Formats: sequence, structure tokens, C-alpha cells
Amino acid sequence: MTNQEIYELMSRFDASGLQRLKLSQGDVQIEMEKAAPVTATAAVPAPAAPAAGPETAEEAPAIAAPLVGTFYAAPAPEQPPFVMPGDRVKKGQTVCLLEAMKTMIEVPAPCDCVIGEVLKANGELAAFGEALMRYKPC
Repeated sequence: MTNQEIYELMSRFDASGLQRLKLSQGDVQIEMEKAAPVTATAAVPAPAAPAAGPETAEEAPAIAAPLVGTFYAAPAPEQPPFVMPGDRVKKGQTVCLLEAMKTMIEVPAPCDCVIGEVLKANGELAAFGEALMRYKPC
């Protein structure tokens, strides 16, 4: 396994719901385990209301990459993109694909929203947690 493959495996494991992973491939053995989730008992204060005025592009919420992978805006090269700026999408609707380790992962819209800006170019590498698109909730 290459270092890049190991890093991608670590990112996918971290983004998954798995608590433990054991992998053996040839003479390489990898074991990963997440710490047990901590249950919070204290109340979390509500976030302060945003200041009045138009929201700038940097303040708009973003759809983040759930793992390290190659960004694809369309299901195939000859097909139109899943979404364009200004498109209204429903919660769970696929907005793009990320390819990691020859596996295509659909990235869904987090809520009913309007796509404001696509931040990645087709075929560009996306890091874990990196903003792919900005949106405005409906």
C-alpha cells in the first residue's frame, strides 16, 4: 500500500460510522480504532444571532468533503453537472461525486438550499473537510 492509499483509508475510516477497522493486505497489517464517543450532559448555548446585513461568500455555509478524493461535478464527462450556481436542491440530493480509491461517493445536500458557488474545478483533488460548494438554506 502506498502512503496516499493509507491516508485515504484513514480519512474514509474517520468519516465513517465504524469504531474499529483491521486490514491485512499481503505483509501489511493496519488496525484503526476510534475513541468511544463522549456523551455531553451540559447544555450548549445557542449561537449568537448574525449581524444584520448581506452575507458574504466566506460567511455562507459550505458543503464540505467527507473524505479525501477527486471532485467530479457531473456523473460522467459528457453529462451536465449535478448542480449549477443558483440551482435549488432538496436535502439529500446529490450535488457532486468524490472518487477515492476507485470508489465513487455521492455527496448530498445537507438541507433544502440554493447553491451559491461551486468552489472546486472538475477533476481537482479535495481534502477532507474542505469546502466544495457554498449554499444558502431555504
